[in-house]
Amino acid sequence: MRLTEQQIRSLYGQDVQDRSGARIGSVGQVWADAAGEPTWVSVQTDVVARDESMAPLHGARLQAGRVRLPYDRSTVRGAPAVESGTNQSLGVDQLTLLYRHYQLSGQGAVRVPEQPPRRATGPPAVVRSEERVRFGTEREPVGTARLRKRVVTDNAQATVPVAHDEVSVVHEPVTDPGAVRGAGAEQPELLLYAERPVAVKERVPVERVRLARDEVVEERPVHAQVRRELVDADVPEGARHDG
Repeated sequence: MRLTEQQIRSLYGQDVQDRSGARIGSVGQVWADAAGEPTWVSVQTDVVARDESMAPLHGARLQAGRVRLPYDRSTVRGAPAVESGTNQSLGVDQLTLLYRHYQLSGQGAVRVPEQPPRRATGPPAVVRSEERVRFGTEREPVGTARLRKRVVTDNAQATVPVAHDEVSVVHEPVTDPGAVRGAGAEQPELLLYAERPVAVKERVPVERVRLARDEVVEERPVHAQVRRELVDADVPEGARHDG
């Protein structure tokens, strides 16, 4: 990736994206080889992080102020890191870990320089950061609704007609004595019946009950405190230029 000195300086602070276009962070520092060719950058993945993840520039693309790397975000964020603001060159041990993490050893993807990459020179500057807050919602369980059956007893009452037998004595004159001969010696019996009211119960389904969940949207305020950095310059009085 052959860049001019101006292009190298423009890398500082540019957004870094993974191969899908998702933002990883921003360029914190740039390392170049002995020939001045940029080979590695550090990526600030958090607003107030002290360490910056390292990423190779081999295969990277510069697109309108953005650096797109041929790796996914988790790979870059899990890479070996350097301390933010360091001015040290990359050592052999660091390079070994980086080549192993990005699986570059023996593949010729990035040549091992004769001298360890040195931090690219840039204008004296600090990166001022601010916290950004994103308001949204998250779904969490608040309880469980369940159906529970219980049995209650109600009084049921109705009026039903009931019948019973009653006995009356009927006197009939005998017109044929031969027909009733011997009847007086008997004690005739008559079985009597009476109805009584009864209640017969049976279990029948009458209703289906189920739970229905409705989502209700309401507005609630949410507050957060964000921090931002301010930069003050200590400049001798005679060298100060107000503009």
